[in-house]
Amino acid sequence: MSRTSSSAAENQVLAVVGSGRARSRREVSQILSLSASTVSQHVQSLLAQGLIEEGDPRGSTGGRRARELRLSGDADLIGAIDLGGAHARLTVVPRGGAVSSTTEIPITMSDGPRAVLENCAGELARLANGAPLAGVGIALPGPVDVAARGVVSPSRMPGWAGSDIRQLLSDIVGAPAVVENDANAMALGEHFAHDPRATGSVTIKAGTAIGAGIVIDGEVYRGAAGVAGDITHTRVAAARDRQCSCGNRGCLETVASGAALVRLLREEGVDVSTTTEVVALVRDADPLATRLARAAGNHLGEVLCAVVNFFNPSAIYIGGALTALEPFMSALRSEVYEGSHPLMTRDLTIAPAALGADAALVGAAREVNEHLARLTQG
Repeated sequence: MSRTSSSAAENQVLAVVGSGRARSRREVSQILSLSASTVSQHVQSLLAQGLIEEGDPRGSTGGRRARELRLSGDADLIGAIDLGGAHARLTVVPRGGAVSSTTEIPITMSDGPRAVLENCAGELARLANGAPLAGVGIALPGPVDVAARGVVSPSRMPGWAGSDIRQLLSDIVGAPAVVENDANAMALGEHFAHDPRATGSVTIKAGTAIGAGIVIDGEVYRGAAGVAGDITHTRVAAARDRQCSCGNRGCLETVASGAALVRLLREEGVDVSTTTEVVALVRDADPLATRLARAAGNHLGEVLCAVVNFFNPSAIYIGGALTALEPFMSALRSEVYEGSHPLMTRDLTIAPAALGADAALVGAAREVNEHLARLTQG
């Protein structure tokens, strides 16, 4: 093996260990499809370079217990932010570590990026007890242009378009920053929480709005313009000519999102204003709310049929407030299994999201770890 190819393989090992995806030689071997001897060779080289270190032996189901691999100095802390329309969810974790506790703070998106990010940075500093952060990641509720490092045409983020969010956040925190779309961050977190060896997965966020993220071979698939997975603006017949927040008419969002259910109920004279209130009505078996929730599941399932038939994913993970509604989920599953080709659904897993509200934080933290690992390689 040439030195160039050896370095490339070592960089891959460093990346999966630094991201927390692999914590042992065996896990590195499984994720990268490398032989045990090749992995051992690269691990020994990285140990010799002081880039990784071995911790105490991990628990085992039999045989020799594996020693935990981690980045050298992984006691450094990283911050993660999941930005919502009216609140931010935040956590601080050790590099390569798991999310164990979170907090939420209110935000006003229309205050603009600097004010919101300074508010979040202050909370991260409190969570870190004043310790410096090695890096920070933020999941944003809008399309993210990775090249421009900010949001593009954010319908629910007035004043944010055109800002270099990554640089602004980095300057405020004083550490490298990563910017990601919230659905992509959620998809990355869920993919590895379920089965990191799955060839491809789609994660749906069905809450006040609808989002989707795609992971292929362990990497977020972004598409040519960086907005792959934006199924919320797919046209569906049931939406007819309803006006959407994107400026078009007839989008899925207008009939299948939590915001749509609020609007549809209000049109029928029901006094609701939030998705949470809709969820409560369905759980109380309100006939109208239940019927509308079931229809919303059908509409989303209809769009997912096209996704399944075209993309042939291994799994679909579904999170967000609407997944708590049995009529919604049952209708969605039925639509996908009945409307997709049998070959596409034969081995398809449709499962609730495993990480709940922490999914985007887990994904954002993972991306920060991988970014810092790449910086270490450089």
